Amino acid sequence: KFPTVKSLSLATSEEVNSLWAGLGYYRRARMLHEGSKYVMEKHNGTLPSSIEELKLIPGIGPYTAGAISSIAFQKPEPLVDGNIIRL
Repeated sequence: KFPTVKSLSLATSEEVNSLWAGLGYYRRARMLHEGSKYVMEKHNGTLPSSIEELKLIPGIGPYTAGAISSIAFQKPEPLVDGNIIRL
């Protein structure tokens, strides 16, 4: 339904939520939608590669920013999962 950042950013909240229906945790859908609008407005639809810029996108925190930077842009970024046990 939304193959590009632009198509998602142009959708209504109702369209996004209707497709998310049944998956639960609707905040994720809202943040994904807000994030797409931010990327269109601030980066002309292109996802930034730096962790600093990624963390400014609504819904993207330190872990997700590191994962995107590392996987999508092959940058050596540390990922620390919140489920690790400290010794």
